[in-house]
Amino acid sequence: MNINDFVSGSYQKGYQYQYFLPNHINHTFDWTDGTINELLEGASLKLGELNSFSRFVPNIDMFIMMHIVKEAVDSSRIEGTQTNIDEVLIAEKDIAPEKRDDQQEVKNYIAAMNNAIEELNTLPLSNRLIKNTHKILLSSVRGEHKSPGEFRQSQNWIGGASLADAVFIPPAHHELPELLSDLELFLHNDDIKIPHLIRIAIAHYQFETIHPFLDGNGRIGRLLITLYFVSSGILAKPLLYLSDFLDKNKSLYYDNLTLVRSKNDLGQWLRFFLTGVIQTAENSVLTLEKIVDLKAAIEKEKILHLGKRTKIGHEFFDQLFTKPRVTIKDVQDMTGLSTKAANDLVQAFVDQNILIETTGYQRNRVFNFAEYLQMFY
Repeated sequence: MNINDFVSGSYQKGYQYQYFLPNHINHTFDWTDGTINELLEGASLKLGELNSFSRFVPNIDMFIMMHIVKEAVDSSRIEGTQTNIDEVLIAEKDIAPEKRDDQQEVKNYIAAMNNAIEELNTLPLSNRLIKNTHKILLSSVRGEHKSPGEFRQSQNWIGGASLADAVFIPPAHHELPELLSDLELFLHNDDIKIPHLIRIAIAHYQFETIHPFLDGNGRIGRLLITLYFVSSGILAKPLLYLSDFLDKNKSLYYDNLTLVRSKNDLGQWLRFFLTGVIQTAENSVLTLEKIVDLKAAIEKEKILHLGKRTKIGHEFFDQLFTKPRVTIKDVQDMTGLSTKAANDLVQAFVDQNILIETTGYQRNRVFNFAEYLQMFY
């Protein structure tokens, strides 16, 4: 099907409202839009650069955690959660009570992402994996009473206070089994010869239109993009996350999804999505380059000058890339050192301006690997 002939769906009558029923997508798509081809080539090249970079960086896994933290913060922010990276990295007891729910939602996103990536080793990217991920996402947070891990059995809506004034009403729950089966088939149908980036762009649109959960659809839909990149082999490591781009262009994001439903304009959505991939991949490569350079510079100019603490200092320094905000107790757990030895090691890192104390307290101090954290703001 040429995307110019694409019909997104139709409105069906519910009880005192109309819901949108998307058409199935498990078929081929083609286009004559030269701009899409140009963007597709650019996005593929940028992803190739990112993939190559990740393959040649030693211990690349130590840098992935903070990318996931940033993605969790950005994706949750799109849904209205107000938490920054610093707040995610501190203990719950040290955060203001009014912010604990937001912090837990972001931590759940991190846990859901990590678990989903691990599950890809044994499960295909499927409705089953998506439900498992959703269950973790909504565990013990504000959506915990909205059927975590289960597709909805009632009508939901987007915008407005009720169905009567909703901005968009997704398909009725009895339509979901067929729609979700079609989406899953589309993700894995090797007989459909379309590029991976086009496939996941369409799949993301379709998932958000189906809106299969009572809560958490936006976060799961954005998480789906990264999981597809990894499961399809586009990326060897989960290093590309679109939520920062989508958050900065939130109105365009929602407008372009709406244009597909209201005007059948799939082309505009594809152009927007591919632009996001290009910009995000460029930023990811740049960030990784800065991290590698920072690590090498600190090791050469500072860690090697720690004298008898050089060996343990190097081991601790590596761990700061996965936990860049620490207390003395954290350092003890990370290194096995006594309280005094951990204090002395941290003081050496403070003297070298690797760590910065953030509280000003004499006790319960918190130390930031500030240069590294700054790269994710």
